[in-house]
Amino acid sequence: MKRRALLKTLPAATILSTSFWSALSQDNANSGQASNTVYELRIYHAAPGKLGDLLARFRDHTMQIFERHGIKSVAYWTPTDEPLKSDTLMYILRHPSREAATANWKAFQDDPEWKSVRDKSEANGKLVEKVDSTFLALTEFSPRLP
Repeated sequence: MKRRALLKTLPAATILSTSFWSALSQDNANSGQASNTVYELRIYHAAPGKLGDLLARFRDHTMQIFERHGIKSVAYWTPTDEPLKSDTLMYILRHPSREAATANWKAFQDDPEWKSVRDKSEANGKLVEKVDSTFLALTEFSPRLP
């Protein structure tokens, strides 16, 4: 690197706050923890005509209860093409570890609010026919996810 280019970068480096460097150090410190992180791909196959009700339950209740139990939502999708368009919800969750996922799911399923929401939403029949769950680990070349 030329001396002039190096000297031009120095003022920018001195402007960067200590909080930036602290955050950068924290990210590096957490990189070891990230190796335990697992993502869970969940695919819900809704009962006929119930996808709208299922989406409303997630939007209005489930996501907030997930958060309370340490289940972090990454993203939610509905397919754009048939045959899955009318009855499928796909989403990805992030867990600190596989063991945390097991504990968090147990706490979620035992939650009285969740049981009440589930029972009320299924007063006219089950919303979900089948759930597929797959745990995933990021590859070393994958962009980092939230």
